[in-house]
Amino acid sequence: MKKIASLLLIAVLVSACVGCGNSGDSKDSDTKSEGVMTYAEYAAADLESQVVVETYVQAKQAWWEDKATVYTQDKDGAYFLYEMACSEEDYAKLTPGTKIKVTGYKGEWSGEVEIKDATFEIENGSYVAEAMDVTALLGTDDLINHQNKFVSFKGMTVEASKDADGNDVAFLYNWDGSGQDGNDLYFNVSVNGETYTFTVESYLCDNTTDVYQAVKALNIGDKIDMEGFLYWYNGVNPHITSVKAAN
Repeated sequence: MKKIASLLLIAVLVSACVGCGNSGDSKDSDTKSEGVMTYAEYAAADLESQVVVETYVQAKQAWWEDKATVYTQDKDGAYFLYEMACSEEDYAKLTPGTKIKVTGYKGEWSGEVEIKDATFEIENGSYVAEAMDVTALLGTDDLINHQNKFVSFKGMTVEASKDADGNDVAFLYNWDGSGQDGNDLYFNVSVNGETYTFTVESYLCDNTTDVYQAVKALNIGDKIDMEGFLYWYNGVNPHITSVKAAN
């Protein structure tokens, strides 16, 4: 989504899939500083209002022209930081678990709630979230309450997508099949009779990553377990970072 058409960005992001599919041990020092919102206060804040949060880097999606897009989370909820002001030098410091204080504005784009026009400072503390199993929440009103968290989906079935020629395929390059290797991957999966579209976001996990290759190797009917970030785009559209055969 929100693609920046530049080969330079793709070059910068060869290593952007930090920890794709991995959730390490975590240590949470999550006492909020003075003037910092709890997640509940952030969730209740009006769109376009200023927000101040302390949160922890979980993965980095992109850096371009001194702006970074980052997935972050604390013990109570998650925050998607879209094009936050960030030098290339500071971007390198945003490793998984890094605690940051973020000041910006709460925004929304096609259902995705994010923090935009933000600045940040690095603080002491570390936390890496374990994946929350939200399989049972698919299709419920509660799912959106976990937006942007690192989550897992268990025992889902790969369903057919239609390519440009009307053939059944296990995945598409871009949402409409118009792309090629290196573009986003879209694939359909089902559970309890309902089908959902999941994505491997190529800026987060490019075509050199295990998850990208795993999706390319899928067959219709495969049973799989997945992890990723609970992104939203006109409905649930998880950015998947790990795909494995179901246990």
